[in-house]
Amino acid sequence: MNNKKFYWFVFSNEQLLIKKEKNEYTVPYQENSPTSIAEWTHVHELTYTDGEIFKCYAVDYPLTNLANGYETCALRPSFLLLPRRLYQMAGKGAEILYWDQNSKYCPVCGMPMKFHTAISKRCTGCGKETWPSVATAIIVRISKGDQILMVHARNFRGDFFGLVAGFVETGETLEECVHREVWEETGLRIKNVKYFGNQPWPYPCGLMVGFTAQYDSGEIKLQNSELSAGAFFSKKNLPQMPGKASLARTLIDDWLNQK
Repeated sequence: MNNKKFYWFVFSNEQLLIKKEKNEYTVPYQENSPTSIAEWTHVHELTYTDGEIFKCYAVDYPLTNLANGYETCALRPSFLLLPRRLYQMAGKGAEILYWDQNSKYCPVCGMPMKFHTAISKRCTGCGKETWPSVATAIIVRISKGDQILMVHARNFRGDFFGLVAGFVETGETLEECVHREVWEETGLRIKNVKYFGNQPWPYPCGLMVGFTAQYDSGEIKLQNSELSAGAFFSKKNLPQMPGKASLARTLIDDWLNQK
């Protein structure tokens, strides 16, 4: 008898099923699915970076009247509740669910797509294979003396300020994208662009690549269609900052911790 247990990541309308145990949050860890599922529901069996297999699926009904200890939480705020490892598993699961929902039919011939592996599909008509797409974006911390540039994007939900960011275009390097986005959004020229780090960003299917740079020349001229505010700030007069889940906050905290 196979009594193997798995972490189960269950989503309903962007809400994730979580569980509170001894004042700590986790997700269901058991042999069988923690909720009822329809016969046609695809239960995704995925592999985390360390090789552990976990399971993920979506239900089409609200997760209400839950058993004792169970709650729901949107993916982004779950960063503050779940261990980092489980949050990253949940992010991968959410991205796969998004890709599955948006790749039902072949983009070439229109026939139904069928799973070929856990992370690929093959067309039942022409045989075309597809994989989950990742939208790559850059984000950059620009320093000028003892200040950094912070901006408020029009699509931000709230009053916080972040860093200049944007999607990589076809045919350009990451560094070229950094220079282009900074110029387009702020009218500034920068120098000494250096790689900082990267982060999966499952909202819905991104990879954020972080850089640092130094101000070179120019006056701030905001791209009004993208940004509503922007300025250089010192450590003593910072505006409201982005949440801890973001690479933007990691870049800012790294700067704050510098002596």
